[in-house]
Amino acid sequence: MSAPNKSYDPVEVEALKPDVIERQRDEALAAIAAAGSLDALREVKVAHAGDRSPLALANREIGALPPHAKAAAGRLVGQSRGAVNKALAARLAELEAERDERVLVEEAVDVTLPHDRAPAGARHPLTTLAERIEDIFVAMGYEVAEGPEAEAEWFNFDALNIGPDHPARSPQDTFFVEGAARDRDSGLVLRTQTSPVQIRSMLDREPPIYIVCPGRVYRTDELDATHTPVFHQVELLAIDKGLTMADLKGTLDHMVQSLFGEGMRTRLRPDYFPFTEPSAEMDMVCFRCRGESVGNPDRPCRTCSNEGWIELGGCGVVNPRVLVACGIDPEEYSGFAFGFGIERLLMFRHQVADMRDMIEGDVRFTRPFGMEI
Repeated sequence: MSAPNKSYDPVEVEALKPDVIERQRDEALAAIAAAGSLDALREVKVAHAGDRSPLALANREIGALPPHAKAAAGRLVGQSRGAVNKALAARLAELEAERDERVLVEEAVDVTLPHDRAPAGARHPLTTLAERIEDIFVAMGYEVAEGPEAEAEWFNFDALNIGPDHPARSPQDTFFVEGAARDRDSGLVLRTQTSPVQIRSMLDREPPIYIVCPGRVYRTDELDATHTPVFHQVELLAIDKGLTMADLKGTLDHMVQSLFGEGMRTRLRPDYFPFTEPSAEMDMVCFRCRGESVGNPDRPCRTCSNEGWIELGGCGVVNPRVLVACGIDPEEYSGFAFGFGIERLLMFRHQVADMRDMIEGDVRFTRPFGMEI
């Protein structure tokens, strides 16, 4: 920058000539008006309003003018720069408004598009059915009891009056984790039923006892359409004074009516189980045909095969030997027990033809059942 020169005529400074300043202003205003995007406008701002723009360089030359000439030159350059800055602000507002309108159109959300591109999951029907059964008995005053899946032989067999020579205790029927050792009379098995939970409950609690025991059990069955080596059971146990088979029958009737609707009834057929005496198989009337398919060829029923009844599970009065093994006086207390497989019940309720569908994890099987909370 040159030093002040009082004898220098400012008219002859090229950068400060009025026609030059006006031309630079007009060029800047034309470039601003032609900017079609925010990026283009930023480039125009650098070229015409930045530190190295013609008007900025002309403004620097004012310092070299004599004092009496600075005012006119400053006013001329200042007005031009002000016009350029005002045009930049106006064009910036216009381009930002255009951008916002474009974004609203281009990024608009079409609420009519499918919303389930990531479909919601569904709880497994075995879980929801087990919880529904639990709710039925909890409403009747029962408690939910649980126990370990790797169980001692004593809890799984001996306490249930299943002797050492019983076929169920062979490796062909039971998964053994550890055999009996010298310092331990009882081996370790994967429980074959949830009945050990009943034994543990009778050992830990004082009568009266009313519990329902859901859980996973294991048996050495081949995996096919009607069998699986890992399945689920629900068992119930009631220990109190004066309980009889009539109480068991009433409990079973209430359960099937809660699960399948009013009018359902049950029947008991004599059977044998080591842990109950007397023992019975419980059948319920077919919930599809309500028994009307029996002897009626015009109305066949695939669910019960035209028999009118469906076998659900085993039940009976708790064997006194089981009570004694758990420290309960059979002369004072009696009880009843009942157990059935949840997979079998699910097949009945929803016409599931192949049990393998329940364990393969295919969402096409679980999703139709939906989600229950």
